[in-house]
Amino acid sequence: MKTDKNYCMSSYLMLRAIADHNRTFADGIRPRFSSLSFERRPVKNSGELEEALRSQMAEETKDGKAALALSGGMDSAILAKWMPSGSVAYTFRCVVPGVKVTDETPAAARYAEECGLKHRVVEIFWEDFETYAPILMKRKGAPIHSIEVQIYKAALQAKADGFGKLVFGEHADLIYGGMDGLLAKDWLIGEFIDRYTYVMPYKALKDPRMITEPYAKFEKDGRLDAYGFINEVFRAEALGSYRNACDSAGTAFSAPYANTYLDGVLDLTRIRGGDSKYIVRELFKKLYGIDTAPDKIPMPRPMNEWLKSWGGPVRPEFWPHCTDGMTGDQKWMVFCLERFLNLLEEWA
Repeated sequence: MKTDKNYCMSSYLMLRAIADHNRTFADGIRPRFSSLSFERRPVKNSGELEEALRSQMAEETKDGKAALALSGGMDSAILAKWMPSGSVAYTFRCVVPGVKVTDETPAAARYAEECGLKHRVVEIFWEDFETYAPILMKRKGAPIHSIEVQIYKAALQAKADGFGKLVFGEHADLIYGGMDGLLAKDWLIGEFIDRYTYVMPYKALKDPRMITEPYAKFEKDGRLDAYGFINEVFRAEALGSYRNACDSAGTAFSAPYANTYLDGVLDLTRIRGGDSKYIVRELFKKLYGIDTAPDKIPMPRPMNEWLKSWGGPVRPEFWPHCTDGMTGDQKWMVFCLERFLNLLEEWA
C-alpha cells in the first residue's frame, strides 16, 4: 500500500472516500473499504420489491434481535410494516440548544404507532461528534461521513437495549432513482464533477489533487452516466459509512434495499417529471393507503449551526480562512480531515 497523504486528502474532500484502494494517509494506517461483491435480488416493479423486502425482513427479524432505524421518510416506513409487533424503532434527533432544527421524530412516531412498534428517540449532540469521531476514524483509517456518528450512537443504544442488529432503509434512493438532483439532466463530465464534488481540493488545500478517475470510468462521448456512478462510487461510500459505524459499535448492519437491484432501465423521464423513486413510492402508497408519499429528507445534521463559530483549519496543509463561505456540511469535511490529520500524529 502506497502512502500518499496529498492524494488521500483530496480524494476525501472530493468523494468522501479514498478512490484508490492501494493508497493510504500514513504508514501503518490501513483504510477499510466496503466490498460491493455480494448477491443481490433483481427487481422489476413494486410488486417484486415488496416480495424481496418482505422475505428479507422475515429473515432479519426471525431471532428477535433486530431493531429498526426509523426516519420520517418512506424507505424505512416501508420496512416498519414487516417488523414484528412490539419491536423497537429508533429515530435520530439532533439537538442544538436554542435553535429549532429538522426533527423527524413526529413523523416517525406515527409510522411506529401504526405498525405497532415501540418508538425510542436517540438524541444527537455536537459533543457526540467530538467524542465518537476519533473512534470511528481510527477504525476506518480515514476521515468519516458525519452520519457515522449518529449511526454509531444509535447502534450503541441498540446494543445496550439488547439488540444485535440495526435495520436501515439505506440504498433505496441510490438504486431506485431517489437522487433526483444527480439524475436531473444528461451531464457533461465536467458539469457532473462540479455538481457531485463535496469540496474542491484547491479551495482548501495548498497542495491539491484532482481525483477524476472515478468519474472518467462512467464517461462516454463527453457525458457521464450518473446512475452508473451513483450505483458504484456513491453506493460503496455509503455502505462503508454505515458498516463502519455499526461494526465499531459491535452491532450487525442490515439494509434490505441494498440486497436488491433494478432489473431494467431507470425511467429518467419519469424522475425528471417529478416522480422520483417511483417504484418505492408505489409500494409505500400500497402499504399505507395514502396518495402522497412524504418528501425525502436527508438524515438531519445541523452542521450550519454546530460549526457556525468555527474559524477554519489551522494546520499548514490548508489555506487560511478556506472555510469562509462554505456550507455546514462542507465545513464538517474540512474540520474532520484536519482532526484526522491531528490524530495521525497522536497515533504515530
